[in-house]
Amino acid sequence: MPARFDMNAVTATITGSVAVITVDNPPVHALSTPVRSGLIAAVRAVEMDPALQGSVIATAGRTFIAGADIGEMDRPLGEPQLPAVIAAITACSKPLVAALHGSVLGGGLEIALACRARLAEPGTSFGFPEVKIGLIPGASGTQRLLRLTNFDTAVRIVTGGKPVTAIEALRLGLIDQIVDGPVLQAAIDLIASGRAANAQVFPTSLALSEREAARPNPETLEALRAEVTKAARGQRAPLAALALMEATASLPFAEGLAEERAAFLQLRASREAKALRRLFLAERNAGRSPELQGVKPLAIGTLGVVGAGLMGCGIAFAALNAGLRVVLAESSSEAMERGRGRMAELFEAAIQSRRLTSARAAELEAALAITTDFALFRGCDAVIEAVFEDLAVKHEVFAKLEAVVRPDCMLATNTSYLDLDAIAAGLKEPSRFLGLHFFSPAHVMRLLEVVRGAKTSPPVLATGVALGRKLGKIPVITGVCEGFCGNRILKAYRIVAETMVEEGAAPEVVDGAMTDFGFPMGPFAVQDMAGIEIAYANRKLKPALAADGRRLGLVELLVEAGRLGRKNGKGWYAYPEGARQGQPDPDVTALIHADAARRDIPQKTFSQATIREALLAAMRAEGRAILDEGIVARAEDIDLVMVHGYGFPAHKGGPMFGTA
Repeated sequence: MPARFDMNAVTATITGSVAVITVDNPPVHALSTPVRSGLIAAVRAVEMDPALQGSVIATAGRTFIAGADIGEMDRPLGEPQLPAVIAAITACSKPLVAALHGSVLGGGLEIALACRARLAEPGTSFGFPEVKIGLIPGASGTQRLLRLTNFDTAVRIVTGGKPVTAIEALRLGLIDQIVDGPVLQAAIDLIASGRAANAQVFPTSLALSEREAARPNPETLEALRAEVTKAARGQRAPLAALALMEATASLPFAEGLAEERAAFLQLRASREAKALRRLFLAERNAGRSPELQGVKPLAIGTLGVVGAGLMGCGIAFAALNAGLRVVLAESSSEAMERGRGRMAELFEAAIQSRRLTSARAAELEAALAITTDFALFRGCDAVIEAVFEDLAVKHEVFAKLEAVVRPDCMLATNTSYLDLDAIAAGLKEPSRFLGLHFFSPAHVMRLLEVVRGAKTSPPVLATGVALGRKLGKIPVITGVCEGFCGNRILKAYRIVAETMVEEGAAPEVVDGAMTDFGFPMGPFAVQDMAGIEIAYANRKLKPALAADGRRLGLVELLVEAGRLGRKNGKGWYAYPEGARQGQPDPDVTALIHADAARRDIPQKTFSQATIREALLAAMRAEGRAILDEGIVARAEDIDLVMVHGYGFPAHKGGPMFGTA
């Protein structure tokens, strides 16, 4: 083997008697066809060189191999396929050691598990996230896992798709050692010392494959099946993984491999997997726009937030967690203290759920200033307004901000339905203004609509996108219209839902049609949760009309009857004694029937299929209008909005999936 071996995105260099095979395919070293070809060639070259004792498989940069090349998934499988790479690794007579850091996911973990030994840095994470794109491991992952740990744990790792820490991976036998120093050097030393060749310490791949697989426990299997079914929420891949692992637990390794590959290929071709892959790629592309090509965003180190309500505190908490300093302002001492209490609750909840340590929470709290003094915004690089949805109030806030902030400070509004350009009309410099529409709770929900105003400058738009990414959000660029992208589609959806209720469909039947489809809640349960008075206030500005031009009036009747939703125990549903789950209410049924009789609205019977298709059609139609008007650039962006902001089931792809 030459001193340096180069093939595609894989290189091999010689260090004494050890070859270091390095994958360099940034950003996450995805297992593209060239990488797979390079790995096989490098491993075979190591096998043929008598001067070499073995080889380390490593990667450049910040992470190990983090899975497949998703961009190749919708094309015919290129050769060599991943099972061939795994076969080459396991067939090598010399020890191969994986030097692991960053994320070791999917096919990357399958490669690591095929190696003789696995060393990892302390912060490394391991997992099989394939179910998130509608797949299961397809190159020995399930079969090796069943031979390393117990059945229930193996199933949860595969069906949950969540990574485990290095400490947990060591406990489960996924790795052999956590290395405090440089992991690459430790792997080289392991081979050079001859210890990696000790089969008693580091069993060969053949020895692992000859172990019996973990069998399901008959006493816990049904509970495990119920757990996986509930978590899958209609998605096919987790249940397919469980069925595969149950069926192959009693099979020899080679037969299990064949069954695993067949199941993987079948899922790969499914509509569900295509939908999830499309969303995955859409998330990567979110916020990218030709107009922002080469545009440098402004640097944001300190963020201001006006309004310490639920939304403002959520934004502030997200910013603190992202490493920003935050100034959170309110209009009065009383409101400021309420905001201080909300922030304390957020910190305490994060500590209790172990998302923050007490020490880290103290560090974040030290980066937060809560005040009534707008002068503190002088040091901010950007300020987001999150106050009451009233145009006059927002004009007043931005006038106060412009009097104190720097000329280069970005200004943003979190409005969800007011005219962005009408807000901007009160500004002296509207080019530095845009919309950042967060979704509640803002520190949890991943969607962020980045709204381009008529005069928003490209650097400010780029800054909004970059800030969203920094906060861990999926930034979707949208133009100005009523409700932007998501709320505009939601309004069309609710209008059709309410029309069907006026014409004879019970609210619980409409909701049931959509929860059966995969939504976590139906439109009427969601409205009860948010508060019916919000829709009521919007309709005071602009009445909702059915397709025939008839004014929809049930929301008004409910609010005027004192039914505000879950908050006061009665809305579309009744919530006795503070229950979170609503129950059909005969009073609502009587109100609906009386209104239909008074307005002479003909009554019909609706099947769940009819309801479902009507509501989906309303979403698609509004989505097409949004695209035609140039409000959003890509159909995939609309699907991201509806999946991450409104509960559209991800495995169904979003309302625009399959409409092109």
